[in-house]
Amino acid sequence: MEEDGMEDGMDNDKSPNNDDTNNDTNNDDANNNDDDDVLKVLLSTDNHLGYLERDPIRGRDSFAALEEVLMLARRHGVDMVLLSGDLFHENKPSRKTLHQTMEILRRYCMGGESVGFQIVSDQGKCLRSLVSGRANYEDEFYSVDLPIFTIHGNHDDPTRDGGPDLLSAVDLLAVSNLVNYFGRQDEVDNVRVSPILLRKGDTKVALYGMGSMRDERLNRMWQGKKVKFLRPDVDDDNNVDSSRQADHDEKQWFNIFTLHQNRDLGRGSKNCVHESMIPEWMDLVVWGHEHECLITPAESLVGTFRITQPGSSVATSLTAGESRRKQVGLLEIKGQQFRLRGLTLSSVRGFA
Repeated sequence: MEEDGMEDGMDNDKSPNNDDTNNDTNNDDANNNDDDDVLKVLLSTDNHLGYLERDPIRGRDSFAALEEVLMLARRHGVDMVLLSGDLFHENKPSRKTLHQTMEILRRYCMGGESVGFQIVSDQGKCLRSLVSGRANYEDEFYSVDLPIFTIHGNHDDPTRDGGPDLLSAVDLLAVSNLVNYFGRQDEVDNVRVSPILLRKGDTKVALYGMGSMRDERLNRMWQGKKVKFLRPDVDDDNNVDSSRQADHDEKQWFNIFTLHQNRDLGRGSKNCVHESMIPEWMDLVVWGHEHECLITPAESLVGTFRITQPGSSVATSLTAGESRRKQVGLLEIKGQQFRLRGLTLSSVRGFA
């Protein structure tokens, strides 16, 4: 972080700085920033672990990219990592993919340092596959100092496998205390998105997540007003329906919404999520599923929030969007202000 402080680098209306691509391996942001009110989050999505795992040349590309993502998280001293779906490429990843994934997560996410933020909402209502009833870094029998929060995507969405329960491959990582899994909706006709409420010093963040759903069905439910977002109550940190508290405490919480759906990019009006559907009181939307890297936050069509699209960390198709340089986002939040800049992934194999 720059020494002149976050307030001098941003406008009060949450406008971000221009994209600042970082190729400097000697970056000292973590050392320069000791502000107890700044929540630092690394944004990544569509890691597609296990893609082409049998290929003798490209078989480790997806894992090398994940390692670099977590290495950047460590280097920049972030508080947490936010993944926006499709951590795995296959719905039922191979044992080889699971083994390599778990080994990487253990190596980079476990340690003895303290975690600088707190979850002040009911964790049992927003996190899945909890071992101790709390987030993995709060489990006294584990030592996690780089917590990962993730939703599922369309590649690793929950399915039934030999029983009545719907389970995702992400559930296996969550029950192993390697990630914190949120954003799953079990009622297909009544979607209620409850936030994870995070607090670091005087900064309060409401993190909303929506795992992948069929685009046509979700579009229809949104049009039928069957998608509701709960908003935090400042008095007791409980959640209340946004229809009864549309403007209450709007300046207390910085609202982030991450989802894994089609954007309105010529796929048909009923086969995507329109920006106008997202509540206007959101501050930042982190859009997964789309592989083109568009890290620099863009103003939404609604005009009240910004959208960032990290894109995939590994190319899975020969398209123009995939040919852009791959990046992750370094998000810093202080109060109602934020800064987001791109960090280039150098391990990604380029197009010939």
